[in-house]
Amino acid sequence: MVKETIVSGFNNAPHRSLYHALGLTKEELDRPLIGIVSSYNEIVPGHMNLDKITQAVKTGVAMAGGTPIVFPAIAVCDGIAMGHTGMKYSLVTRDLIADSTEAMVMAHGFDGLVMIPNCDKNVPGLLMASARLNIPTVFVSGGPMLAGRVGGKKTSLSSMFEAVGAYAAGKIDEEKLTEFEEKACPSCGSCSGMYTANSMNCLTEVLGMGLQGNGTVPAPYSARIELAKHAGMQIMDLVKKNIKPRDIMTEAAIRNAVTADMALGCSTNSMLHLPAIANECGIDFDLDMVNEISEKTPNLCHLAPAGPTYMEDLNEAGGVYAVLRQLEEAGLIDSSVMTCTGKTMHENIANAVNLAETVIRPLSNPYSKTGGIAVLRGNLAPDGCVVKRSAVAPEMLKHEGPAKVFESEEEAIDAIYGGKIKAGDVVVIRYEGPAGGPGMREMLNPTSAIQGMGLGSSVALITDGRFSGATRGASIGHCSPEAANGGPIAYVKDGDLISIDIPSYKIELKVSDEELAKRREEMPIKKKEHISGYLKRYAAMVSSADKGAIINRL
Repeated sequence: MVKETIVSGFNNAPHRSLYHALGLTKEELDRPLIGIVSSYNEIVPGHMNLDKITQAVKTGVAMAGGTPIVFPAIAVCDGIAMGHTGMKYSLVTRDLIADSTEAMVMAHGFDGLVMIPNCDKNVPGLLMASARLNIPTVFVSGGPMLAGRVGGKKTSLSSMFEAVGAYAAGKIDEEKLTEFEEKACPSCGSCSGMYTANSMNCLTEVLGMGLQGNGTVPAPYSARIELAKHAGMQIMDLVKKNIKPRDIMTEAAIRNAVTADMALGCSTNSMLHLPAIANECGIDFDLDMVNEISEKTPNLCHLAPAGPTYMEDLNEAGGVYAVLRQLEEAGLIDSSVMTCTGKTMHENIANAVNLAETVIRPLSNPYSKTGGIAVLRGNLAPDGCVVKRSAVAPEMLKHEGPAKVFESEEEAIDAIYGGKIKAGDVVVIRYEGPAGGPGMREMLNPTSAIQGMGLGSSVALITDGRFSGATRGASIGHCSPEAANGGPIAYVKDGDLISIDIPSYKIELKVSDEELAKRREEMPIKKKEHISGYLKRYAAMVSSADKGAIINRL
């Protein structure tokens, strides 16, 4: 694209003069120009090392005969944004990242791209951009954080949030809380469990857009620098062969990603991001496909918050490729798909071995015969809602209890810490959806408070908002349609019985159709006031969660 539109010919002499103003030589302009989208910043722990990753990618591109040119992408730290207005600005950045990357590439023209993301919305935003732009692209993330250590046990950010709940319940003292604060997050990188960032970086490998180890090699390891150099070299091969993202992210690749998601026990946020990525690829993503795949895909991994293992353990066990190899052996994935290596998935994973069956269970001994995520439907969520069932206590897979209804996350947190939530309750948090929030805030604070106060095996939570990948327990999100769009969740009252049956994929509000119709007449939909700027535009254009909370193009 560059040679035809920007660099070549007498009429592009003005453009070349501006490249010379950058200090680029004629020799550099004669080579393929590779855009390097760096998400480096100094506020997100998962991004503080991306300057080194970026430099390594530049080295790799130059080694392979290309000219690397860096431009930035934004990223929000969900952990820092959690529990306040800042969380309204998390999910919405996914579309800002995709749109701004599209703008930069189309305005300047590149022969290929290397995407360097790491955290929650940054990864899917750049995957969306790569599908939309459809020029040769490879991904290399910043890598996961190392696990912390408190009291001789590995910890992570979810441990930190739950420690706050334990402190509020009087189960730990201030000294222990401070120890968690200082030791839970010990290094740079995306938080150390199978949270959203690591889920999406692992699924980038499965989609075929990242090299082996992209999702699991820890951020502080020198192997991450080597991986970045290889990504820089590999983009030159993709440019030469003209292998593009939509050649790689096919319908089969999307199904592979859902299958691996089930085996790995990924974040429920993947059920927002995979539909959005599929949409950019022109592929229909039906939520019912999730349960179909889940029914036949065993859950092989219980990484934090579901269990005691962490991303560094998955890396040592053989990483994503070891999981894919087992899924291939079971006939659960289509390994004929093309990848950014220029080879098929089958070729990539042929020699992969599971080196630790305590981390990646064999097919003969899974954590469960069904996958890590379930989509529930019923009169409370006609268009579906999502739960990470691999992180649900066995006794909560089926639950019925009275609703305790809250109009915002803040109200719910006050009630939980105030001791107003009792065993058996079903906490309902509404008006936190994509449009109603706006921004569909993550609910790690209330879910962690429930766990920390010892209610994780007796209290469920349902919301039209979403959860951090660090959430565990019977936490059911993405309730669609959302309250702001007149979904049934808007008409739940305190004391209504709610029945949850995860194995049967059902969720029911024990209220008659006649009573619901009456409430629709009597209970007006609440409107958010004082919304301005980007959030106002986002709320007006965003789709429901079951469609991936995508921006509806006019």
